[in-house]
Amino acid sequence: MIVWKTGKVTAVLRTAIGLQEVRVRTASGEVADAIHYTDELPPLREGDEVLLNTTAVELKLGTGGYHFVHAAWNPNDGGDGGEDVVAAAGAPGAACAGHLMKLRYTSLQRAVLAAEEPASPHHELFLRGRLTLGGMPVLIGDVHSVLPVATAWLRHAERHHRAGEKGGGRENSGKRLRIAYVMSDGGALPLALSRHVAALRACGWLTGAITYGHAYGGDVETVNKFTALLAARHVLRADVAIAVMGPGHAGTGTPLGHSGMEAGELVNAAAALGGVPVVIPRLSFADRRERHLGISHHTLESLGTAAFARAVVPLPDGLSGDKRLFLERQLAESGLAGRHDIRWLPAPSPDEIGESLAQYPLPVSTMGRSFRDDPAFFQAVCAAAQLSLRLCRESAEVRT
Repeated sequence: MIVWKTGKVTAVLRTAIGLQEVRVRTASGEVADAIHYTDELPPLREGDEVLLNTTAVELKLGTGGYHFVHAAWNPNDGGDGGEDVVAAAGAPGAACAGHLMKLRYTSLQRAVLAAEEPASPHHELFLRGRLTLGGMPVLIGDVHSVLPVATAWLRHAERHHRAGEKGGGRENSGKRLRIAYVMSDGGALPLALSRHVAALRACGWLTGAITYGHAYGGDVETVNKFTALLAARHVLRADVAIAVMGPGHAGTGTPLGHSGMEAGELVNAAAALGGVPVVIPRLSFADRRERHLGISHHTLESLGTAAFARAVVPLPDGLSGDKRLFLERQLAESGLAGRHDIRWLPAPSPDEIGESLAQYPLPVSTMGRSFRDDPAFFQAVCAAAQLSLRLCRESAEVRT
């Protein structure tokens, strides 16, 4: 089922790389906000008429209340605007070196240049003998909100480490941590939808982003999760990769029917390629849903069913006794305590987490809860990020 509505653009609210947010008035008089992707179609102007996909809003799904623009035209331009649309879409006469189709066999399929393709400058890299991640830690999460928290903590810890070196009279190494974001197609497919990626790029905190599967819009495009991780290491020269889906996710309330299952698949890929999979457990003691209390069933199922390789699973130490016991019981009953490397690690206080996020320009929440509303979630992310930083340093010492 697709629900379509026509409307008219009444205002352009925000313009970002590859995306506009606009206000529209539908033919029935409804005023709503809509997302328009400008990677393949021209930017919208006030007065443009649009065809809107309103399905998610009609179903009251978690899209942020946005409709999505499928097509647009301006009745005052004369003609049907076909030539402009053809040129913007990259059809005849527009250069397109890539031949990998994303959103394949749909009316919105688009060609991208995949890193593995013969036309790519990185093609020879993927033809070499068996590439590995060389011990690179891969932070794996199952909700998009872990991305800004983990990245902010890595940069915060890096600043403190440098300050400690300087204060201790040691020479600063000068090498800045290179962090790559690997975006799967478990959530949003266009990278442009993520405000967090845009903000992290503006801060200079990400070395680059890679999109794989049918996700698109990264600095590097790849066919699958294996080549995405290899591209993080060998194309972007990352010290650590954060692999997690884009905004939004699918869930049905059933044990296996959720997009978080891909976390287990990423564990397998990272381990198979010689990386260190570090899973960020989805942790909460503020969520009212029983299936997400303590360690979410998303994490328990992805690690218990989909992950065949052994992962490092950091958990924040210092929780109250009853909370710690609750988590230990979950680990024992699920069998994860024996299958994976569970590490109880020092966790930052809410004040320290707040300090790490102070230089980040956007508010960060998980299911609408801040780091003070649901500290366990944020502490788990920061503990995992801190461990990955330690693994990076240990790996660098071994190489030197």
